[in-house]
Amino acid sequence: MRPPSYKAVVDEFAASIRSGRLPAGTRLPTHRALARERRIALATATRVYAELAAMGLVVGEPGRGTFVRVRADYDGLEPSRALPVPRVADLSFNQPLSEGQAGLLRRALRALSVAGEAEALLRQDPPGGRPHDRAVVATYLLDRGIDTPPANVLLTSGTQQALDCVLRSLTRPGDVIAVDAVSYPGIRVLASAHGLELAPVPVTATGPDLAALDRLCRTRPVRAVYAMPTLHNPLGWVLDRERRDRLVAVARAHDVLIVEDGTYAFLDPSAPPPLQSLAPERTCYVAGLSKNAAPGLRFGFAVVPGGRVESVARGLRVAAWGAPGLITALATGWLADGTVARWEEDRRADAAARQHVARSALAGMSLTAHPVSYMVWLGLEPHQRPDEVAARLAAAGILVSTGDAFATGPYRPRALRLALATPPRDELAGALRRLRDVLDAIPP
Repeated sequence: MRPPSYKAVVDEFAASIRSGRLPAGTRLPTHRALARERRIALATATRVYAELAAMGLVVGEPGRGTFVRVRADYDGLEPSRALPVPRVADLSFNQPLSEGQAGLLRRALRALSVAGEAEALLRQDPPGGRPHDRAVVATYLLDRGIDTPPANVLLTSGTQQALDCVLRSLTRPGDVIAVDAVSYPGIRVLASAHGLELAPVPVTATGPDLAALDRLCRTRPVRAVYAMPTLHNPLGWVLDRERRDRLVAVARAHDVLIVEDGTYAFLDPSAPPPLQSLAPERTCYVAGLSKNAAPGLRFGFAVVPGGRVESVARGLRVAAWGAPGLITALATGWLADGTVARWEEDRRADAAARQHVARSALAGMSLTAHPVSYMVWLGLEPHQRPDEVAARLAAAGILVSTGDAFATGPYRPRALRLALATPPRDELAGALRRLRDVLDAIPP
C-alpha cells in the first residue's frame, strides 16, 4: 500500500532537520505557503506540520509561525536531566526537604526495628491499606476540610498512582476528560496510557473558563474533569468559593465526575473548601506526601465516593496493591504524631521566602505565581523560544521546565515553569540571576 502523499513531505522535512540542512530556529513556510509550494491542500499542509511537531522536530508559535526545534532534549514532556556542565541549579522539579528530616528518619526506622509489630511490615497489606492506616489519613484530612469515612480512603504509592488508579477504574478508552489548557504534565502521560482524550479548557488569570467548560460538556460526552482548585500547577491560582460552586454545578448538571488534585493544597490552609467537600458524591480527591513530607516517601491516597471504592481498589490490585507496609508505617506514624503538620508549617514559610527571592531576582519580568508557592510561571519575550532558552540554560548549568510540557492542547505557551524548592535557599537568588542573564543575552 502506498503511503499518503503528505508522508513524503513529512519525510523530506524530517531528513533535512535531522541532517542539519534545516538548522534549529529556522522559520518554515506558513501553512498556506507550504500548500502553495507543494500543491497540496491547506488541511494537508497543517497535517504535515502537526506530524513534525509530534515527532519533536518543529514547534508552532501562534502569531509567529513554525520553527525547527532545538534538539538538545532539555524541553518538552520528558526533558534530559544530564547537564553538559556542572550543575548550578535544578529548577525543573520540586524536591522540598526540611532541616533535620534525615535524623527523624533514622529515629523512626530504629523505632520500627524494635516495635512488636515489625514482622507485620513484611506481610502484604490489602489493596488500599489496612483500616487503621486509612483511618489515620482520614483524620489528617479533616484539617483540609475533608470529612470522609476511612473506608472511602485508599492508600497508594504516591499521588500519581492514586490518579492512575482512579482513571484506570472509572474511565474507558475513548472517554473525554476536561482539563485546563495548561496543567500538570502527569495527566497527559496517563491519558495517553489509558487511551483517554483530553479536552482543553481555556484558562484565565484566576482559573479555568467555566463558561467554556459548560459549553464543552454540552457538546461533548465529557466523562470527568481534572481540576487543581488550590495551588494550581503550574499557574498557582486558588479558586474562590464562587468559582468552586460554579464548577460543581457544571459537573452536576452534566453528570460529570470530578478528579481533584490536592498535591500542593497544604500550602494554603485558608483556601475555600475543597471540591470533594462540596460534591462528595462525584469527586475523587488525590494527594500525597511528596511535597509536604519528602519526595522519596512514595505515599499517597485517593478519597473515593462510596459507590466507587471497590472499583478503584480493583484498579490498585492490578497496578501494585498500594503503598508498601514499611512506607505506610513511616507515613502514618508521622501523620499521627503531628510531624507532617510541622513540616507543612515549615514548607509554607519556606515557599513564601522563596517567592520573595524570586520576585526580587526576576523583578520586571512576566511572572505568575501564588505568594506561598514553590512555582513561578515565567512568560518569555516573543524572540525567546522555550526550546532554545532551555538549551541555553542547560549550557549554563540550569534545568527548567518549558511551557509545552504543561500544554494539554495544540497551544504551546511561550513560558517556563520554575520550580523553586530544590536549590538551597541561599543559592536560589544567584541561580535566578544567572537565569535572567542568560535570557537577557538572547538577541531579539
